[in-house]
Amino acid sequence: MKNITSVVLLSSLGLGISCSTMKPTAPKPMKDSTIMADAAIMSNPFYKKSSLQYQAPEFNKITDSDFKPAFDYGLKVNEAEIDAIANSKATPTFQNTVLALENSGQVLKRAMITFYNLSGSNTNPTLQKIEADYAPVFAAHNDKIYLNSSILNKIKAINTTGLDSEDLRLIEVYKKRFELAGANLSDAQKIEMKKINAELATLSTTFTSKLLAARKNRAVLISDVKELDGLSADELAAAKKDATDAGHDGMYQLTLLNTTQQPLLQDLKVRATREKLFNASVTRAQKGDENDTRATLEKIALLRMEKAHLMGKKSFAELNLLDQMAKKPENALNLLSQLATPAVAQAKVEEADIQKLIDSQNGGFKVQPWDWNFYAEQVRKAKYDLDESEIKPYFEVNTVLEKGVFYAAKQFYGITFKERPDLPVYQPDVKAYEVFDKDGKSIAIYYLDFFTRSNKGGGAWMNNFVNQSYMEGTKPVIVNVFNFQKPAPGKPSLISFDDVTTMFHEFGHSLHGMFASQKYETISGTSVPRDFVEFPSQINEFFALEPSILKNYALQYQTKQPIPQALIDKIKNASKFNKGYGTTELVSAATLDMAWHSVTDKSQFKPALEFEKDVLTKYGFTLNAVPPRYHTPYFAHIWGGGYAAGYYAYMWSDLLKSDAWDYITKHGGMT
Repeated sequence: MKNITSVVLLSSLGLGISCSTMKPTAPKPMKDSTIMADAAIMSNPFYKKSSLQYQAPEFNKITDSDFKPAFDYGLKVNEAEIDAIANSKATPTFQNTVLALENSGQVLKRAMITFYNLSGSNTNPTLQKIEADYAPVFAAHNDKIYLNSSILNKIKAINTTGLDSEDLRLIEVYKKRFELAGANLSDAQKIEMKKINAELATLSTTFTSKLLAARKNRAVLISDVKELDGLSADELAAAKKDATDAGHDGMYQLTLLNTTQQPLLQDLKVRATREKLFNASVTRAQKGDENDTRATLEKIALLRMEKAHLMGKKSFAELNLLDQMAKKPENALNLLSQLATPAVAQAKVEEADIQKLIDSQNGGFKVQPWDWNFYAEQVRKAKYDLDESEIKPYFEVNTVLEKGVFYAAKQFYGITFKERPDLPVYQPDVKAYEVFDKDGKSIAIYYLDFFTRSNKGGGAWMNNFVNQSYMEGTKPVIVNVFNFQKPAPGKPSLISFDDVTTMFHEFGHSLHGMFASQKYETISGTSVPRDFVEFPSQINEFFALEPSILKNYALQYQTKQPIPQALIDKIKNASKFNKGYGTTELVSAATLDMAWHSVTDKSQFKPALEFEKDVLTKYGFTLNAVPPRYHTPYFAHIWGGGYAAGYYAYMWSDLLKSDAWDYITKHGGMT
């Protein structure tokens, strides 16, 4: 996942977050944009560019108390810069309008991009309070920029003679931003838009905070180790440590991941424990307490529809897809519909196989969601002579990284990595690397945050701390964040092959960012449509099973012996196993997203769970044992993560990747 929560916010503020070899000249600040800085702000770590390589954040100097003054000062400076652009009497040019926008808000950008990275991966009550306080402030600032029809008119009036393709692209991007924000609205409509945007910003932040707390509070505590029969010694040790860290000495804690299904359900032999864990997952954020997200998300959906109506569109999906590859909601829904029918049909076949196995063991029950992965693993063992416990010892997380992910990047792209323990990090488990191209030239800094924490958002993602720009003279500073279970001290971190694939996927986003080579950061790196941004990451997944790569990283963690060819063959033969389930849970979630954002009238809304049930029934997702990958109350991608009316992007990009990989293999592959 490309984490575009902060990306959307920063880019919407005109602060650009994400080829020509000529380095353009940054416009000089306009005189009337000068804001005097006092001694306090001048000592703030965000006031000046970081002194570290590639302006990597100075985490050894940054404290929580630095953000508010940096925000306040940065907002004042940026507001003055915007006023200067809007009120200038000079003839509008690319230099004094578009480049001035591109170069504005430097202090604010540095503070915001660091803040939102930390709030997602290493938050605390102080950061959460700041985020809640400033969400409407940033929304209002965004509106001050992008609802300004004077600036839009200046952009339209620019003489483009002599400009190159990147210049023209930058003009087009800014023009669309102003138009899609509502710069052409009437004054009365702009007032209404500002109210909606402020409320949406607050609600989105509220949703994220509620969900993080709900995920933490719904962790399952177990006192009797017998209830955890089936877990490995390492998994038990990790669960015991999690409980101790949470203040529950002598117990075991099963911490929730962001998805409906939980990885441990595959191994837990005690059915009652499986049911307890699954129910904790599926009912999170809907218990009627302070962390219930339903009222929040229902209001978000309504306000998004009202925003679309203000813009003359029938639905938020129609508005949001205007600048995507799909263009129209109908195109995205058609794709989902084409995938749904065969996926559900295959899931029914898989369900029958599982039920047959349960019956053969005299189970005496109909397969339920908490049973699926446990028995599916047994079916896989029977059909392909393969089970997860057999292959997991070959996937130690650091070995997968260095001899798999990094090795593949070296073999295919020629890039290499050097660990940089001298660079400060935001949390002790985080590692830093310097990245070099095939000629040994340094091109990026890469941070890696592997392990789950109670103050970290769920899932896995990539983001930037610094974005590449020839104009600003910056190179990429990138982070990958995961939520792998941290092993007990002295124990290895063994991951599933699904987790291996996730590592390659997220690193594909990082490669997209590392290879950025544009004049302007607004159009640099991963600053592409959502339904394209998943394409480079999905292409990179193919390397996980590439024979020369797999044999290099799949090493038994104790003996260091490579994985046997017979086991590789089993993995490949089983690669399409359970695909009906996997595709159905993904497509049903994407369909929910599109349904919520395709509503055209307030009367069509219902309470969240009722709305969800009706949608799933309408589109044929009626298999009780195959729930959506995310139920509505904890669907963070769409209510707090920037993928609203955009979760279909994973399937859209999936269509692109097969053709691209076919081309790669026919033109030399790894050579």
